[in-house]
Amino acid sequence: MSIENKLNINLDSYLTCKDYTVSNTSFQVQKNKEYELLVTQPIPKNLEDYYKSEDYISHTDSKKSLTDILYQTVKNYTLKKKISLLNSFKTDNKKVLDFGAGTGDFLGACKNNNWEVFGVEPNLKAREIAAKKGITILSDISELKNIQFDVITLWHVLEHVEKLEETILRLKELLTQNGVLIIAVPNYKSYDANHYKEFWAAYDVPRHLWHFSQTSISKIFSEFSMNVEKTLPMKFDSYYVSLLSEKYKTGKTNFFKAFKVGFLSNKKAKKTTEYSSLIYCLKKS
Repeated sequence: MSIENKLNINLDSYLTCKDYTVSNTSFQVQKNKEYELLVTQPIPKNLEDYYKSEDYISHTDSKKSLTDILYQTVKNYTLKKKISLLNSFKTDNKKVLDFGAGTGDFLGACKNNNWEVFGVEPNLKAREIAAKKGITILSDISELKNIQFDVITLWHVLEHVEKLEETILRLKELLTQNGVLIIAVPNYKSYDANHYKEFWAAYDVPRHLWHFSQTSISKIFSEFSMNVEKTLPMKFDSYYVSLLSEKYKTGKTNFFKAFKVGFLSNKKAKKTTEYSSLIYCLKKS
């Protein structure tokens, strides 16, 4: 049985969430207790249509609104943190693959730090923006032949992946024996997720198909003989996600309330380790 099938059985009701970005349609978020994972139901057959919005900021470099500007500012700061993480690994060839590369900013930063860069991004508009920055990105992972990478990154991408087993197996195949797989995903067990409940922006249904916990990441990847070596927080995510969540909940942009919830989320996570988003560094067993 594939991992997708395992994750989609014995589901219990958890929340009903609305798509605030494109359709205003409601979707069920159900819980698989065995894996401590939440699953979006149903998955639309025309899922690609739910990405067709100028508000879907990871496919643009938009700076139209104050929220956009905040996102882009934080993105530039976190880029430096991501590069520091990459440079902390001992590698032979400094080859990095960014799976779900968006508009190419991360790969651009890697290139400036003497990494040989490769990217995969299915969205044509995002690839075209990356190309203008001098970053060539492939449309599908199948285009990568006879190559392995020291580091493979998925920055808020795994939650979007429909064919989970096929993707994990391919990524593992592309990783060198001592290579590192870096996965960043939202954490539904965080304080801000529990505070906003169905309004939590990081549920982002139906684009986010899976909603991970630390347990689910560990259990899923152990089935592919991969272990979590290190877990790191993404502390800025609690503020940005809370800002969007506040708008979804009240219809207003309330920076003070969002900052308060984001701050509390990070404060509580110092004890619980349940930050709004987490980075997992995995290696082959």
